[in-house]
Amino acid sequence: MVKKRLYFLLVISLLVTSFKALSQDKNFYIFLSFGQSNMEGNAKFEPQDTVNVDSRFQVMEAVDCPNLGRSKGNWYTAVPPLCRCYTGITPVDYFGRAMLANLPEKVRIGIINVAVGGCKIELFDKNNYESYVTTTPNWLRNMVKEYDGNPYGRLVEMAKLAQKDGVIKGILLHQGESNTNDSLWTKKVKGVYDNLIGDLHLKAKKVPLLAGETVNADQGGICASMNKIIATLPETIKNAHVISSSGCTDAADNLHFNAAGYRELGKRYAEKMLSLMGYSFHQK
Repeated sequence: MVKKRLYFLLVISLLVTSFKALSQDKNFYIFLSFGQSNMEGNAKFEPQDTVNVDSRFQVMEAVDCPNLGRSKGNWYTAVPPLCRCYTGITPVDYFGRAMLANLPEKVRIGIINVAVGGCKIELFDKNNYESYVTTTPNWLRNMVKEYDGNPYGRLVEMAKLAQKDGVIKGILLHQGESNTNDSLWTKKVKGVYDNLIGDLHLKAKKVPLLAGETVNADQGGICASMNKIIATLPETIKNAHVISSSGCTDAADNLHFNAAGYRELGKRYAEKMLSLMGYSFHQK
């Protein structure tokens, strides 16, 4: 009787595993993105950014957005905003579009974007984020509250849901302005990356980290000195790649990109990701 019961449980377990495998679409490529305001999207999106968005480009909403008719943990066509309910255009908007334009039609792209303007990389340190949050101003804490106080935890929560539907192919980062000249930044980023790889049972060799530069010196970027540190990230993370911001136009504050700058930067993320996947990039 005991043997029959164990056999029955084994069969059920195998059936459940098989069902999960069948429900996961291997052609649904999922990308995690996180960071601060330039990943959150500081510039207002324009009419051209909201039309003709391919339904193969999806965003998993990471917070409840009644104003958008979206709820946390569900997929929607990736019409901006792609971070929280009232954010702007981000690099991932045109990352996703450029990816689709250069991939086979059977492929879909999914984005999960968790970002908090003004935050240091410490906010995504799953072991020490609480002590960091206590040092931040109220306006930043209010954004953190939208993720139930734990943006890293929310990113992992959403990513685990997404893994039921598709395959995580890469991680996109845009952060560094609040850590300008922090010589330990690369080590801190590695800690976040390693935790994501471990918590989501990923293989680092198969999941690259793409990190964008801050507004470049050629645009008068006030945090451009941070790009020297960002450039060294591949020395700390073997599968890290730096995305140049050279020539990407910015806003009057010289801290944030403008809408055109975000579009160009997003395409550059895509160009690098496509090359890593063995595809050529063509502007369309």
